[in-house]
Amino acid sequence: MTAARGRPVVVLCPHFAPDTAPTGVVMTRIVHELVQRGREVHVVTSLPWYRDHRIEPGWSGGLMRTERMPWGAVHRVHPFPGGDRTNLPRRALGFLAFSLLALVAGMRAAGWWRRCDAVIAMSPPLTLGLTGWLVARAHRAQLVFNVQDIFPDAAERSGAVTGRRVLTLARWLERLTYRRSSAVTVLSSDLADNVAAKLPAALRHRVRVIPNFVDTLAITPGERMTPYRRELGLGEGPVAMYAGNVGFSQPFDLVVEAARRLPEVMFVINGDGAAAADLDAAIAGLPNVRRSGYQPVERLAEVLASADLHLVLLKSGLGAVSVPSKTYSVLAASRPVVAAIDPDTEVPRLLARAQAGLVVAPDDVDGFVAAIGTLVADEPRRRAMGQRGRALVVAEASPGAVGAAYDDLIAQVARRS
Repeated sequence: MTAARGRPVVVLCPHFAPDTAPTGVVMTRIVHELVQRGREVHVVTSLPWYRDHRIEPGWSGGLMRTERMPWGAVHRVHPFPGGDRTNLPRRALGFLAFSLLALVAGMRAAGWWRRCDAVIAMSPPLTLGLTGWLVARAHRAQLVFNVQDIFPDAAERSGAVTGRRVLTLARWLERLTYRRSSAVTVLSSDLADNVAAKLPAALRHRVRVIPNFVDTLAITPGERMTPYRRELGLGEGPVAMYAGNVGFSQPFDLVVEAARRLPEVMFVINGDGAAAADLDAAIAGLPNVRRSGYQPVERLAEVLASADLHLVLLKSGLGAVSVPSKTYSVLAASRPVVAAIDPDTEVPRLLARAQAGLVVAPDDVDGFVAAIGTLVADEPRRRAMGQRGRALVVAEASPGAVGAAYDDLIAQVARRS
């Protein structure tokens, strides 16, 4: 490795390649973009576990392991995954244990007490924010807090977390981390407004909007008749797909009702999550619904191409605190979107700017069914929407642009050290 530019950067994130979680894909590419710009980077993350919520074969056998890289190192710690994804107390304890191990690994990353330019910590889990602040103190560095979803707001509004004491503790930790961060990066102006409102006026300038990238070289437009279609027995007819987390934040009742009313359309739900068991019970007996687990990232372009249109779902009240980043991937694949999400939030604005989809309110069943039916019946309109969406993503959300934004931000905060 040639001499690095500046001091090292430490990155704390819950997933990193070869783990398949979407946030892992995002942070892996950001790290590689920083390396391309001459940064020495040390990553603290979990052992791969996301696909089946258990540590993948070949990675078990210890609490910590380190992989030396030409550009730094990857320190992996045990994520303490729980088998039952609906057991929220068990998951919370797992996040806490992981964050404590990440604290130890973060202290030794780049060398004990070695001065660094910045520590980047990703949330969720929210506990990594406090871990990141302590690691930053040890390395005499500035903390950059990367917020993918606003927790606990999203968890409360979706009903995933209802305990008052848990929410009070989470809000205290959230605000503490924001105040201790030199910069807080969020994915949209909605999230920026949410975070800024929780900071004193003098600190609100620290909130920065940097969207997640989409790899437009890996995700390209493809033919609809794919091997993935054949594997699921989808036939040659129209396919509407939801690809992503199957959680409590998504109104899957809309998909169930749309499948009942549109028997000529095949609906595919690709993914897994805490709400999977409830969803499987709801779709039982529906012949035009297929379920599939997460696919390897190498198949993402093929999976997305298999659908004629894609569904983006988020329950009422969540559009301003969460941004389904899968929208960018769908547009990169040149497919239109039907979104059920709060109006005047980031995804509706993106689709309106690109003229690449239709948007309805999260509780508008009739509108959702009608939007799907409209696009299914109009192939030229779908094709035009897909082309416009692809063009916008290529212009605005490339990995290089996102990497450059983080590199510039690191340089800015480093000057405060």
